[in-house]
Amino acid sequence: MIAGFEWEARFAGTIVGVDEAGRGPWAGPVVAAALVLDRGRYPVGLNDSKKLTEAARERLHGQLIACASIGIGQASVAEIDDFNIHWATMLAMERAVTALGCAVDHVLVDGNRLPRWDHAATAIVGGDARCASIAAASIIAKVTRDRLMRALDAEWPGYGWGRNKGYGTADHARGLADLGVTPHHRRSFAPVRARLAGD
Repeated sequence: MIAGFEWEARFAGTIVGVDEAGRGPWAGPVVAAALVLDRGRYPVGLNDSKKLTEAARERLHGQLIACASIGIGQASVAEIDDFNIHWATMLAMERAVTALGCAVDHVLVDGNRLPRWDHAATAIVGGDARCASIAAASIIAKVTRDRLMRALDAEWPGYGWGRNKGYGTADHARGLADLGVTPHHRRSFAPVRARLAGD
């Protein structure tokens, strides 16, 4: 267990951790997870998803599914283009908390901004490395989105989404140049917008 996992102890009742995956990619939705951990029953090795290997994330994902209450929310590429990535992320977080389907006493959110909701909430900068439920949510969000992008890669080969998960890597840039823009690309993002302007 990493240091700083005492955040949940500061609040009473049902404490929800929220994090997202996929703010920066050129393609695919942004995915948020909301999660309620059974206090004191944290899976061994729980950590910020960015500090874990893919195999460790997959293992912890399975353990968390078995021992935690989880809600998933997404914002589509159309919503990202309509609202911008910040507000689309907030929307995905709202949907994730709603998907929990339970009463919420306090929400702990990774970052420095909160969605426009009525829940009592605290934004924690670096929360995925400081709060157990946010770390767990980061794993659920990351694994969920990675699986989605691998599935999209099978439907739309040539962009390397199975490897790059929609981020702006060299193979994704080559695919965008050679094959053009798909329905899963974020048209408001500069590299995609530039490719559309060149068509």
